Amino acid sequence: MNIELFINHNNKIYQPIIEEGIIWETYRKGAPGKLTFTVVKDSIIDFTEGDAVRLRVDEKGVFLGYVFSKKRDKEHRIQVTAYDQIRYLKNRYSYITSNFTATDMIKMIANDFRLQTGYLEDTKYIMENSVNINSTLIDIIQNTLGMTVYNTGELYVLYDDFGKLTLKNIESMVIKDIIIDSSNSSNFDYTSSIDEQTYNRIKLYYDNKDVGKREIYCTQDGENMNKWGVLEYCEEVKDSVNLQEKSKILLKLYNEKTRHLNINNALGDLRVRAGCMIPIIMHLGDLELNNLMIVEKCRHEFYESQHLMDLTLRGGTGNSEFE
Repeated sequence: MNIELFINHNNKIYQPIIEEGIIWETYRKGAPGKLTFTVVKDSIIDFTEGDAVRLRVDEKGVFLGYVFSKKRDKEHRIQVTAYDQIRYLKNRYSYITSNFTATDMIKMIANDFRLQTGYLEDTKYIMENSVNINSTLIDIIQNTLGMTVYNTGELYVLYDDFGKLTLKNIESMVIKDIIIDSSNSSNFDYTSSIDEQTYNRIKLYYDNKDVGKREIYCTQDGENMNKWGVLEYCEEVKDSVNLQEKSKILLKLYNEKTRHLNINNALGDLRVRAGCMIPIIMHLGDLELNNLMIVEKCRHEFYESQHLMDLTLRGGTGNSEFE
């Protein structure tokens, strides 16, 4: 395995001496990609916070980000933490917008905060009004993506692809030619539950002030209500447009068990990152799983002769689980 890590300091490119064990972590939403590694200090290397870091593995660009912290010890080793561009989405700002898509919002934020963008898929759903006061940029973006899935059932993933903000529909992030099973991972733990984000009755209501009447729209699954009891999601909405269709979308998203699967020390694959979907084949007690699951968190660990990954996954019952 050919691992190359470079640090750019004042337009000088350094390839430092690195201790074994470079860790690259990604998350489906709400957190930046993270790279941690340990530099052995010598008389040549010179770098500081804010410097650019690039990691390539077998000539493939894996991570491009910036040094955010350095921790030293008496052995002249420097533990470095670097984050990709999504770290800058922790900044706070206020936006009041109208007739915007989630894609439009991402483009505007990237322009305002000097962030580089790559492929940004058109989410198409137009939000009439959006008010965000002193909110983090990542929360603003996730709110618009949440409204998109709420109204269309389409889930999009925002991530940094080697230095460029990228937005894709999760359906286009399926990796079909990799299979995770008990033969290529050392251990797993699995949890199934109806105790969180599982609903078999969706109730949306709108207080129509023009006629002085509350309009209620309800969609339910009687079979699952018989099995689990009534698990109701109830929400007030601001308008009555397409409420029946919205309630059907929410029922489709939430009318199933939540399933969480953690896999440790699987054989690494550079294509796997948080937000993608991969096939999982495992016997999980209450389920013979042979389906796609969403990668919520992915941790790659690189050594000179070994590449392993830990995965946190969700879904896997036919309809992927969204939020």
